[in-house]
Amino acid sequence: MRVMVTGGTGVVGSQVAQRLLARGDEVAVLTRSAEKPVPAGAQAVVGNLADPATVRKVFVGYDALFLLNVVSPAETHEGLMGFNGARDCGVRRIVYLSVQNADGAPHLPHFGGKLPVEMALAKSGLEYTVLRPNNFYQNDYWYKDAMLQYGVYPQPLGSAGLSRVDVRDIADAAVAALTSDGHSGETYDLVGPDAWTGESTAAAWSEALGREVRYAGDDLDAWEEQNLRYLPPALAYDFRMMYQFFQEHGLVATAEALARVERLIGHPPRRFEDFVAETAAAWRGGG
Repeated sequence: MRVMVTGGTGVVGSQVAQRLLARGDEVAVLTRSAEKPVPAGAQAVVGNLADPATVRKVFVGYDALFLLNVVSPAETHEGLMGFNGARDCGVRRIVYLSVQNADGAPHLPHFGGKLPVEMALAKSGLEYTVLRPNNFYQNDYWYKDAMLQYGVYPQPLGSAGLSRVDVRDIADAAVAALTSDGHSGETYDLVGPDAWTGESTAAAWSEALGREVRYAGDDLDAWEEQNLRYLPPALAYDFRMMYQFFQEHGLVATAEALARVERLIGHPPRRFEDFVAETAAAWRGGG
């Protein structure tokens, strides 16, 4: 099977590409830069989904597309360009990475921005699957220095709870939808087995690291001010609103969603405690 992967140099897309390669599939990774490394065995294809010259030719000869668009003000446009290019080039199956509860919080730019792509897929007549993941466990990699140097967990998750998910489960779900039948027209929430708050997340890291890690709290003004050092203003504003939504409403999985994801990936979703223990051990070993 020939599969094109967008976002294949990132955390999720690289895992998808590696799993496809392990199956023996032929994998190409669309990347904007020839300097960015792609998973070993994958073909790097330089292009840009905002460029009509790319989308008119880059998908020719591929059976399936894993469509992941980087969160940005151009996300919707690039998602639709990728969809149109794949459809016009004869790709028969598309798996699209959206976000859990996108239609329940369409005012959040990077939630609502995914809905037009979902709608285009639903009207396309193609085989398609929409994957809607919760907050990633692996987002916590960004907080390594904060936890190890200052004993603080800074992601303002609040107390309502999120059914966070392991990126490896997202990749397992994507490969199942790309390579097996029975998923056309389906939308799957990709979730973990437990709901995590800011306090419980900090406690899990405290136990695994063997040192106190305090939750930094729910102050979103302070969070936005701090993160404007690293994020463009539009993204800091977008993510601030997302965390406000999490704090007010949470993002907790239903029992049905958990059962569906387990059937899709063929094993129980990975536990956050196990991810934390594994990651803490790697950090202690210098990883």
